[in-house]
Parts: sequence; structure tokens; C-alpha cells
Amino acid sequence: MSKDIELHIGGSFADAAKRVADAWHRAEAGEAVSEDHLTFVGWDAFSRTMTAKRLELLRHLHRHPQTSISALAKSLKRDYRRVHEDVEILSEAGLIERDGNGLRTGYDEIRTVIAL
Repeated sequence: MSKDIELHIGGSFADAAKRVADAWHRAEAGEAVSEDHLTFVGWDAFSRTMTAKRLELLRHLHRHPQTSISALAKSLKRDYRRVHEDVEILSEAGLIERDGNGLRTGYDEIRTVIAL
């Protein structure tokens, strides 16, 4: 079974609260509920976080987990400083997992919902 995350761009606090309440009610009814959501306030916040290079980095890291940022930069043939910055931003957003074993993506798929 693949692990995925639903990424929301825009929407209101009420929308997020509805997602939480819905999951809560399903869990109370006995359904196994395991879902991850990440919400960006708007398109500007999302586009500052998810650049083309960062998406490329996520895809590479998904296929090839790395032991360090240095190893990741070498495998991507990119400048260490830029890769470090990208990893920090994507980690803070919850899209990269970092631990004693190194770096990896926590998800097989990212689904995006854009509120109009």
C-alpha cells in the first residue's frame, strides 16, 4: 500500500476543520483512518516552497534515499548549499523525512487540491 499526502492550496480554516471532523467521525465509527494533509495558505506560499528543482529533488529522493545532504547534492549534480536550502524548506513543510539513517520522502504520491 502506498503512502500519500493531500496537499491543499488555499481554502479556509473551516475547510481544514471539516477534514479533521470527518476523519474523527470515521474513526469513531470504527474505520481505520490514516491520512496526511498539508495546507498552504495560498498559491504564493505554495510556489515559494514547491519549485521545479524541489520537485525534481523529491522525485529523486523518492527513488534513491540518501545518507546525507552532501550525498544528495552529488547524486543530483547540484551545489551543496542550494540542495541544503531545498532540503530544509521541504523538511519544514513535512515532505522530507530526516533521521539517523539519512533522507527520504515520506510519500509515494502527492495529490493537490487548489481552492478557487
